[in-house]
Amino acid sequence: MSVTLGQEVPHFTAVATSATQLDSAQLKGKKLVLYFYPKDSTPGCTTEGQDFRDLYPAFQQANTLIFGVSRDGMRSHENFKAKHAFPFELISDQDEELCRLFDVIRLKKMYGKEHWGIERSTFLIDEQGVLLQEWRKVKVPGHAQAVLEAVQASTPTH
Repeated sequence: MSVTLGQEVPHFTAVATSATQLDSAQLKGKKLVLYFYPKDSTPGCTTEGQDFRDLYPAFQQANTLIFGVSRDGMRSHENFKAKHAFPFELISDQDEELCRLFDVIRLKKMYGKEHWGIERSTFLIDEQGVLLQEWRKVKVPGHAQAVLEAVQASTPTH
């Protein structure tokens, strides 16, 4: 089973940095941005994380939590998060449970060799747990800003 736009995201649990045990049922009432990236400490993934970091206060103002997701282990995540002062948690999805739920594992080519890896993708989930928007085959420049604009557009003004 995978996620569908306009539908509630199936319940999931995950382990994240800072000894965080994540349960999607406990996140209701807040918007959620899950951004899937290929590998900690690589140039594109570092830039993407820094972009989300730099816009984090605006996401917070919009009642939105951000989680980065990759297949890297917890030690790698903790080091990556600390080195770049990410104010959000990183989810270790070594068993690919979330990757399969969000259908982000793709056959990729690097230096002429094929391998299975994460296709850079981002998902915006509303306060009720419904998938509002998805970005697939993400190009890093300007992406975090585009996600923030989508979050702000989905936030009613009082």
